[in-house]
Amino acid sequence: MSNHFLTLTRFTLRQWFIGLVGAIALWLVVLPVHAAPTGANFSKQYAPPPSYSNAELADQDFSDQVLRVAEFSNANLNRVNFTNADLTGAVMSASTMVDTSLHGADLTQSMLDQVKMIRTDLTDAILANAILLRTTFEAVNLAGADFTDAILDGAQVKALCQVASGVNSKTGVSTRDSLGC
Repeated sequence: MSNHFLTLTRFTLRQWFIGLVGAIALWLVVLPVHAAPTGANFSKQYAPPPSYSNAELADQDFSDQVLRVAEFSNANLNRVNFTNADLTGAVMSASTMVDTSLHGADLTQSMLDQVKMIRTDLTDAILANAILLRTTFEAVNLAGADFTDAILDGAQVKALCQVASGVNSKTGVSTRDSLGC
């Protein structure tokens, strides 16, 4: 082997070693700065959704609030105002809604199964992809409500089609069309 080749090999190995040491040093300095937050830092970045399950919420005002994936299971929601609230993905299973306003509320992908709705205002509400199985609708106002791809019992659809009217102002979908009337 020539001396030139050995010199070139030593020079290349020295550069590689210096580069490796530099990369390790950089990794040790930068990693703690970009590490996943823990403890107090993590809780500031992620707050769990609010839970109102089993709560007495009669006469409360949640209008215009963002309540995505909030839990309202088995809650008393009588006379509650949810006008224009963002309830995307909310869970309201087995709750009661007497004289409750969901006017203009976004209930996309929400769980509203086994809910008792009496004189509930669903005008202009978005219930796309919502689950409404075994929910009772008595004297509800659903003018302009959008039920696109919502899961309903056949009997529910038949009853709702008798009173369905209007077009949703946000989605442009007819209530009758969204129910498949």
